[in-house]
Parts: sequence; C-alpha cells; structure tokens
Amino acid sequence: MSDNVSPPESARKFWVDPETLPDTASSEAVSKIRGNVPELVKRQCLNTFAAYGVGDDDSFASNVGKKVWFSSLDIREKGKGREATSIAEVVVDKSMANGNGMLHGGCMTYLIDNCCSTPLVILGLITKRNGVGVTQSMNVLFHSPAPIGMHLLFTSTALSLGKQTMTARCEVTDKESGRLVASAFLSKMQPSRL
Repeated sequence: MSDNVSPPESARKFWVDPETLPDTASSEAVSKIRGNVPELVKRQCLNTFAAYGVGDDDSFASNVGKKVWFSSLDIREKGKGREATSIAEVVVDKSMANGNGMLHGGCMTYLIDNCCSTPLVILGLITKRNGVGVTQSMNVLFHSPAPIGMHLLFTSTALSLGKQTMTARCEVTDKESGRLVASAFLSKMQPSRL
C-alpha cells in the first residue's frame, strides 16, 4: 500500500462485533455443527470465520479458508468460569501443500490461527465480551507431516478471555489415526485504535 492511500474505513476499525457481521452462513452448514452452543452463536462464529479467516475471494488464503468446516462448537462450566471448545476439519489438498506434497507450515499456521480463535469468539458471544481481538503471538509445534489427502481435526479450547488479552490452545490430529500433527498456543489482544 502506498503512503498516499488511506485504508478503507472498515479496515480502520479496531475490531468488529460478530453480531454486526453480514450473515453469510448457510442454514445447512449451521445445522451440521454438533455441540451445545446456541444456533445463533454457531451462525455468528461461522460469519466471523468467513469475515476474518477467509475474507473476499482475493484475500490471502481465501481458497484454503473456504475448505474448512466446523463439526462441533461447545461451551461448558469449568470452575468459576466457562470453557469453549471448537472442532474444525479440513482435508489437505494440493493448494495447501509444499513441493514435497505435505501441508506447508505456513498454511498450517494460518489454519491454526483462525481455527484456534473460534472458541474465543464463542466465549465472547456467550459472556457478552469481545472475543475477536488480533493475534499477538502464536507458538506452533510441528509433530508429524500431513500429506495430501489427510483429514485433519483442529480441536481448539479457549483458556482465558480478559479485558485486554485472551489465550487458546489447539491440537491438530489426523482424523483416521488420531496421530498428533501439530499443537499450538495462541495469544490474542484487543488492538489499539488506528
């Protein structure tokens, strides 16, 4: 972007409330999601993933993001608070692979970042707080390769949702064998206004 061009107004917002996003989630996609999260929250999570994780057709990784689906969204009481968990799925294809036919590490990191954010969105919607934020840091451990054709599960859990920071963890496994492919810890923050 040149120094002479200002970002569009929508890009200058410091965060967007998931309840205000366009409803792009299909009723079929929402109905296929298991879990005890209310249908409206499931819909808002899909809308948030579409807006932030996928974006427009010409956005970074839009092609990959459109191949992700959520199979479960849950919330439960835990101690004095609540814990939200999401399970997202994707089948590795050539567009996600490196030259060796394995899921590219950058693509894995993109997938983890967006899938791991979903339980924070759930927790925010349920508790009426901002669970969107922006990624502050992410620690990803790669345990084993994921070749083209592997069906991956991204099981993510919200760990904390504070006023300024929030954290979640993710385990990526091969759906068929249960083998651990990657694990991650994600820290997000409430951004400053631009």
